[in-house]
Amino acid sequence: MPIRQILDEMYDNKSEKGGRPNCDVILMFKILILQQWYGLSDLEVERQMDDRISFMSFLGFPDPFPDSRTIWLFRERMAKTGKDKMVWAELQRQLDAMGLQVKRGTIQDATFIEADPGKSKKSKDGVAKTRHSRDGIWTKKGKERYFGYKLHQKTDIDYCLIREIEITTAKVHDSRIDLSKEEEVVIRDRGYFGVPARGDDFTMVRRTTNAPLGELDHPTSRTSRFKCSIFHILGRRVLQFSFAHH
Repeated sequence: MPIRQILDEMYDNKSEKGGRPNCDVILMFKILILQQWYGLSDLEVERQMDDRISFMSFLGFPDPFPDSRTIWLFRERMAKTGKDKMVWAELQRQLDAMGLQVKRGTIQDATFIEADPGKSKKSKDGVAKTRHSRDGIWTKKGKERYFGYKLHQKTDIDYCLIREIEITTAKVHDSRIDLSKEEEVVIRDRGYFGVPARGDDFTMVRRTTNAPLGELDHPTSRTSRFKCSIFHILGRRVLQFSFAHH
């Protein structure tokens, strides 16, 4: 089924009495893609759409541009109707049909998807009830605090294409989500150390008191440099494609 048809099914107000017209679903979908590529929040992508010629061209110079609230509502509707999974399956089908299949292996990583906490402060259970993000959760990594969700993503090594994603609350540790498949090579950073992967596990080793790093696990080794270079590329691609909230 074409992506436009999948997304159009989310709305039922296209009759003469349907009220205000919806924003074009492909336009909204492209905005989510821009967020993924450049790591932009809803407010940031709203500002960039009105400022960057490259964004305007990619979106077809819409007038007016959807605001951050409209973007958030579209993403929420995709999650609640299950259309996010249908669109994702269709994208993967198209990639496979083009011969862009996983060959050498995959990389799994996770990143925070920051949401607007509004005027709320952190509650005792970490949950903030706001009109911007009713399911958002506060968490802390190092000295930094984040509000929102966490995106777990698996990317193939050959084409740097996203193969699978999962959205969780921000507090879920990276190692609790395994997107790998049996007999599939998966490279992961040290945050996953100690938790076996379903696939062929090439998780970067962390130094421990009882088990110092071996020669191949040392940061100066060829193996580690290869892994670090991949994660550097992955980090630049940014992973804020908020398809589903748990």
